[in-house]
Amino acid sequence: MRPLSYRHTAYPSAWLAGIAGFLYSVFFVLNVRGAAPVGGAAAFFLLTGGILGASALLGLYERLVESAGGYALWSLIFGVAAALFATLHGGYDLANAIHPPSGTNTFPSEVDPRGLSTFGLAGISLIGFAVLMLREASFPRPLGYLGLLSGVLLILIYLGRLIIVSPSNLLVLGPAGLEGFIVNPIWYVWLGFVLRRG
Repeated sequence: MRPLSYRHTAYPSAWLAGIAGFLYSVFFVLNVRGAAPVGGAAAFFLLTGGILGASALLGLYERLVESAGGYALWSLIFGVAAALFATLHGGYDLANAIHPPSGTNTFPSEVDPRGLSTFGLAGISLIGFAVLMLREASFPRPLGYLGLLSGVLLILIYLGRLIIVSPSNLLVLGPAGLEGFIVNPIWYVWLGFVLRRG
């Protein structure tokens, strides 16, 4: 029996993760601006984006593990942790959107305080993977640099949410808009095409 290749799951997952991340950003901004009660949609795309992102990063790990060994595993661990807790964060927000709690809760999410995992750990993972991709001739160098930019933006978003708190503040919204609408979706979709080549 021919061994299964995870590549066939990883590359469509990367494409879908890019789309889910873009849609999460759209609905998150609409929700923050109060344009429509779309918090449930943002939560759904955060949840699905976490699952799809973990799948894509596993495919990337498979491509890098032979040459990068433990460094690829280190990046994967942070990436899967970020994806898992982003999924839990999305599930928590979705549950609250479907059945709003009786009181007003101003506390950070218990499973992902101020986006520690969704943004902070995800940024660390992407920086790690991007550095390893830049060492590999089989990856386009611009994709590696885009991954570095994405990782830095994710960490800036986490720090902004931690220190400034308000997602409508320009110092938070600027990096979040650049990351969510442009850099991260392009990185994931491009990664999908690279993983598809095998």
